[in-house]
Amino acid sequence: MNDVMGVLNLSENNREIQELTIVRPISAIPFGGRYRIIDFALSNFVNADISNVSIFTNDKYRSLQDHISNGKHWDLDRKNDGLFMFNPIIDEYGPVHYRGDIHNFKMTMDYFKRSKQNYVIISSSYMLCNIDLREFYEFHKESKADITIMYKSINKDLDRFINCDALNIDKKNNILSFGKNKCTKAELDISMEIYILKKDLLIEILEEMIATGKNEYLREGLHERVNEYKFNAYEFKGYLSCINNIENYYKSSMDLLDMNIANELFFKNGPIYTKIKDEPPVKYGQNSKAKNSLIANGCIIDGEIENSIVSRRVKIGKNCTIKNSILMQKCEIEDDVYLENVILDKNVLITKGKELIGGVKNPLVIKKNKTI
Repeated sequence: MNDVMGVLNLSENNREIQELTIVRPISAIPFGGRYRIIDFALSNFVNADISNVSIFTNDKYRSLQDHISNGKHWDLDRKNDGLFMFNPIIDEYGPVHYRGDIHNFKMTMDYFKRSKQNYVIISSSYMLCNIDLREFYEFHKESKADITIMYKSINKDLDRFINCDALNIDKKNNILSFGKNKCTKAELDISMEIYILKKDLLIEILEEMIATGKNEYLREGLHERVNEYKFNAYEFKGYLSCINNIENYYKSSMDLLDMNIANELFFKNGPIYTKIKDEPPVKYGQNSKAKNSLIANGCIIDGEIENSIVSRRVKIGKNCTIKNSILMQKCEIEDDVYLENVILDKNVLITKGKELIGGVKNPLVIKKNKTI
């Protein structure tokens, strides 16, 4: 894999998850108590021994920059290759204006031209999975395709991949066309937005897009060239979830309470790495109870928790009941509070005696730093 460079392209549509992306991109949303969504895609690169990794951000990247830092938690703080983060260019006459990922690629073409690797794997962050990118690379080389796209066949819960790209694939794994999942069919081959192609071909396609100005996004430009190049499809058969709306974020988080899913997602093809924070163990009060929940270090628990995910340094007071909920970092729940089907963003304070209940398909979201 020394001949492969990894690109995390974060030009992801966040219209349906804005309650959690007001101050951060999708990739920086906390997940699973101590992780961020980007940790999975980034760890997939690292576990495949890809040492040249770049992150092309969209906007609101401060929290992402703080989380990633210099990449040392993923062993990417290196003298040769390592981690590169490219943020949208600031217009000297105004604030940051994001004009699609093609503009971001245009401003950083030297990065691709100077890199020594001959192949590029491009991935989004919001497709949650634990994959072996070595097999993907070998499949691409053997297929002699120009571009290979990873996909998963979905025959249930298609609503969890609403508006994702769908592939039309023939019996020889050739991609014939692209569409969108509108949940009108019983089964679809869903694109995971993970691509592999030669670096020189990527540069050629990018320069053509830049010259014509026809496309603002790389994904759209690649799809339009389906009849110009040989596109092949590689099937992924493991656990996959797409974090593109609040309901999917909630369901994907609750999936972690299934130990089979959690073990596959966090360990199957290598561990998922994240930013390390030294925290003391959870402190449980005399009357506390915890059932089928993930509770991160540094928490103080005096109430009852069931089927929930609790992040670092959360405080839960006496006589509290927390069910089917997600509590992000540094939330504080005062005494006699009842929460069910609720998502609390970071630093939320729920004062004494409150009762908050959301729906399973429409969980109640409390924004960051709010007091209820």
